[in-house]
Amino acid sequence: MQQPDEEMSVDIELEDGTNVHCEVLTVLEVNGQDYVALVPDGQDDAEEVDVWFYELIEDPEDENAEPELRYIESDDVYEAVADKFDEYLDELEYDEAE
Repeated sequence: MQQPDEEMSVDIELEDGTNVHCEVLTVLEVNGQDYVALVPDGQDDAEEVDVWFYELIEDPEDENAEPELRYIESDDVYEAVADKFDEYLDELEYDEAE
């Protein structure tokens, strides 16, 4: 799991054409593939925050190319990523408790 070195954000275009600005929380590796956990803007006061997961596709031939975010189609893959994110949250709570 990777914590971004600096605050990063992305704009996601939804199916209805709406653009949503999101903060990147972390990058998770599941079965050798990277996935990104995002929080849409506007949830600062929310008691429960929505987290979105996307597959992170990087161009191996061009390290300077902008990574592509791809919707996760498989329910099994989505569940594996969500479980990994839960582990990430548990680690954060453990680190804060020390």
